Amino acid sequence: MDTTSVQISSEYREDIETLWAYHDMHHRLVPTDVGIGLGSHDLGVAIVAAELYEQHLFPLIVFTGANSPTTVERFPRGEAMHYREYAIGHGVPPAAVLVETAATNTGANIQLTRQLLERGGVEVDSVTLMCRPYQQRRAYATCRKLWPQVMVQCASRPLSLDDYVSSIGDVNRVINMLVGDTQRVDLYAKRGFAIHQDIPVEVQSAFDRLVAAGFTTRLIAGD
Repeated sequence: MDTTSVQISSEYREDIETLWAYHDMHHRLVPTDVGIGLGSHDLGVAIVAAELYEQHLFPLIVFTGANSPTTVERFPRGEAMHYREYAIGHGVPPAAVLVETAATNTGANIQLTRQLLERGGVEVDSVTLMCRPYQQRRAYATCRKLWPQVMVQCASRPLSLDDYVSSIGDVNRVINMLVGDTQRVDLYAKRGFAIHQDIPVEVQSAFDRLVAAGFTTRLIAGD
């Protein structure tokens, strides 16, 4: 498989689109107390955060994330810091952006952000989680488990699958991440890290076919 291609093969398109649609929570956004940008390799998280702040969806943003092996080269000062720099450079006032720079997974993103806001005396009844499009369902399920008191909604850049692949520049990476997050939705609920999410038969079948096709680099081994 060509890891530099940005074209989705017709052989896999239907299954990829099935997973893509499954992970989108399709939330109708309403104003919330805080927007939380979850760190990743995707600068789109900061882009949508700045756009939603400008639309008055929340008065405060927390960017959360340290680095992972897949982000250290792209964001050498840390995911949250680069997101903050982007947001401020695109009109968000510095006082409206907090950073949490230690989290290395989605559970830590939620827990450490919650602690940061509690230490700052910020009362939170509702949050907008901003993340990669295929991370929405897992982020939602994780937040509902770890922070059940708050209303949670999810947002990502409103890109089509093809436009998102083009923005990342690597179709193989996107497919592997989609497959990996599908596994995690089920596995993390079983491990107590997130609430249960139903996985429709067509989603499970698409996942199984993509795994059989070799899209396995983001799978957790042994499960």
